[in-house]
Amino acid sequence: MAFKIVASQCTNCTACEALCPNEAISEAKGTFVIDPAKCTECIGHFDDPQCVAICPVDNTCVIDSAYPRYQA
Repeated sequence: MAFKIVASQCTNCTACEALCPNEAISEAKGTFVIDPAKCTECIGHFDDPQCVAICPVDNTCVIDSAYPRYQA
């Protein structure tokens, strides 16, 4: 599953964008979004998803159950 950013909780701090190893995070309409086609849940790069690890607001980067798990 890809991650998604809960727009109403995003503070636009930009921290997640720079840490994403797949460049899946970008700004759109005043908030940040994760492109599910590019999100690999950081598998193969890090032990934990970097967007979740760096986000200052709990439960802002969450699993998007609309997409299947990433297969390396």
